[in-house]
Amino acid sequence: MLTKKYASDSSLPDAAHRYSPGHVTGVDRTVIRGRPDNEKISTSYVERFNLSGRMQMRRCTRLTNGFSKKLENHEAAVALWITFYNLCRVHGTLRCTPAMALGVTDHIWTITELVQAALEPSDVPPLPHPTPDTTLRPGYRPFRQRVIQGGKINPKK
Repeated sequence: MLTKKYASDSSLPDAAHRYSPGHVTGVDRTVIRGRPDNEKISTSYVERFNLSGRMQMRRCTRLTNGFSKKLENHEAAVALWITFYNLCRVHGTLRCTPAMALGVTDHIWTITELVQAALEPSDVPPLPHPTPDTTLRPGYRPFRQRVIQGGKINPKK
């Protein structure tokens, strides 16, 4: 997590600068989960990922035909896109897929392979929920999805 410290510039009292953010005077880096290299902690990576997701998954935008009306459909669409992003899409900076860069796979997956793998029954058990011995910083809870009241989600009976 990055926490930026700002200083206001009182020498610019005019209206054009009144609502502008101050100058960054310092940055605090705090590890929330994992063991990242402190020099490489940056919000740029997650902001780029979020932008790619919004631009390539139109169901995340309102007033489109693909807007998710059910939470289950939305979860499935996001999971499918993330899998495509990591296994099928060649990234310009890596010159391969992220899965290939990590050594998870040895080739670029086709859409056919992705769909076949998604439809194929799996005997692999689901991942366990985080346990106390994870790298989660003490005092922080893992992210849990929640349903915002007022939506059109039908409760399971």
